[in-house]
Amino acid sequence: MLFVLRGSILPTISPQLIIITLFATLVTALHGQILDWKVSLNFVPFSLIGVSLAIFLGFRNSTSYARYWEARTLWGQVLAATRSLGRQTLTLSSNRPLARPMILHLCAFAHLLKHQLARTDPSTDIHLFLDEADSRRVLQAEHRPAMALLLASEWLGERLKAGEVTPPIATAFERNLHELSTALSGCERIADTPLPFPYSVIIHRCAYLYCFWLPFGLLDGIGLMTPVIVCFIAYTFLALEALGAELENPFGRDPNDLPLQALSHQVETSLLEMIHEPPRTPRPEVVDSILI
Repeated sequence: MLFVLRGSILPTISPQLIIITLFATLVTALHGQILDWKVSLNFVPFSLIGVSLAIFLGFRNSTSYARYWEARTLWGQVLAATRSLGRQTLTLSSNRPLARPMILHLCAFAHLLKHQLARTDPSTDIHLFLDEADSRRVLQAEHRPAMALLLASEWLGERLKAGEVTPPIATAFERNLHELSTALSGCERIADTPLPFPYSVIIHRCAYLYCFWLPFGLLDGIGLMTPVIVCFIAYTFLALEALGAELENPFGRDPNDLPLQALSHQVETSLLEMIHEPPRTPRPEVVDSILI
């Protein structure tokens, strides 16, 4: 674990860490003097400020992780609801051959949700699951995952009118479609509502000012070890600050964000397996441990 780089935040903060360590080395070499002024500080103010900063960082990281875990819970809800809909489509409809379009609509929904949250183009994936008319209809919509749910609901309405699904069973279908709609809204809320910007600004400024002033408070007490201790303390605070900023948006492309490609592929494979078809999108090379 000491040498792991992926997901460790170290590559992100290494330039700042190097600058702070070099600055601490310079302060040590100059014995804490700036021109003719000797900066005399002790550890007392740094202890008080460090406690306050740790509390702020703890609050920021707790809030960011809560957003991250809620996003993962919502994707778990998507997986459960799509599997239930796939099972109901194959077992509760009297016209089993017509179940395939519903399965493909659900696969399209998962991939559209992935692309909307990651802000990427869904054109390539959608043509794998929908015909030309439905693909054009979805791609022209502003809220594309919601349009995929509308296609699934229209399929249900057609089966209901044809008498292939009874009204009580249609209610069970609608319940799971509502679960998907709720999960979609929850993901959109997280993606479109960041934490208040002043929290980030205050924590960022305090962490960096603390780290740059710290060598002056440690120099008289630990001497030549000052750059080493400053580097370690700076790593602690800067890493926590960077981790909170990274987890705040769990749908990004950072190493610690949710593996949206793997999650949508998991939905796709579990649905297509029900109709004995292979996956249509490539399996992600790295599947995050969060799926285990």
